[in-house]
Amino acid sequence: MNDAPRFAAGTIARLALALAALAAAFPVLAFDHGYAAWDALLKKHVRYLPEGNASRVDYAGMARDGGRLDAVLGEIEKVPRAEFDAWTKPQREAFLINAYNAFTVKKILTRYPALQSIRDFGSFFGNPWKDRFFTLFGAPAYLDMIEHEMLRKEGAYDEPRVHVAVVCASVGCPMLRNEPFLPDRLDAQLEDAMRRFLSDRSRNRYDAQARRLEVSRIFDWYGKDFEHGWHGYTSVKSMLARYADLLADRPEDRAAIRAGTAEVAFLDYDWSLNDAKP
Repeated sequence: MNDAPRFAAGTIARLALALAALAAAFPVLAFDHGYAAWDALLKKHVRYLPEGNASRVDYAGMARDGGRLDAVLGEIEKVPRAEFDAWTKPQREAFLINAYNAFTVKKILTRYPALQSIRDFGSFFGNPWKDRFFTLFGAPAYLDMIEHEMLRKEGAYDEPRVHVAVVCASVGCPMLRNEPFLPDRLDAQLEDAMRRFLSDRSRNRYDAQARRLEVSRIFDWYGKDFEHGWHGYTSVKSMLARYADLLADRPEDRAAIRAGTAEVAFLDYDWSLNDAKP
C-alpha cells in the first residue's frame, strides 16, 4: 500500500497547525488609540508660547523626523473602514482630528521651507485642503473631507469645538497641542482647547471703549455650527457668554458679554505659517 498520500496529508495538517500557532503567537497589532508615536513627535516639535494659549511648530525638526512622521501617517492610512466604524464615537472623532493635524503637517513639509503660508499652495491648483494627497479607508482623501464631510457632518459628532482642535498650520488658527487628542480625554481636551484659544487676546477680546467683542473669524465662517444647541450653544454669542471671564477683565464688561448685549466683530485672519523659526 502506498503511504505517500497519507504522509502528504499529515504533513499539510501539521503545517496548518504550525501556521495557526504562529499566528496566535504574533497577532495583528491593534491600532494604537494612545497615539504614542504621534505624541512623541508633538512633544518634541511643538513649542507653546509663554501664555500657553498659542503654539509654534518646529517644521525643520519635523522634516528631520520625516520617517517617523511617515510611519504615523502609514498607521492611519492602514485602518480599514469596517474597523473605524466599529470604534466608539470618541475613538472615531479623536482619530479624525489627529489625522487632519498630522496630514496638515505633512502637507507643509512637501514645500518647507519655501513657503510663508499654507495658502501658498494655491486655491485652485494645489489647494491644500482639496488635494487628494493621502489615502483614508483605502481611497484617495483630502483635508476638507475629514473636516467638512466627516467631523462637521450633522448627526455624526455634533461637536462645534472641533474648530479649536483641527489646525490649518497658521498663526490665526487655534494652537496645535503638544499631545494628541485621546478618546478617554477627548471632552476635557476640547474644552481646554476652547479655553486656551478664547483666552488669547490677540485673537479674541472685548474692546471696552467700543463695547464690542472682537473674535476670530473662525466664528464667522462656522457660526452655524454653534446654533444647533450642541453643548448648550444656540449662537456664537451664547458660546462667547460662557467664556466671558476669558474675554474681558472688568466685571461690567463680563456682564455685557454674558447678557449678549455686546456687538460681535470678526478680526482679520493671520494666515502666516505657525513656524517656530530660530
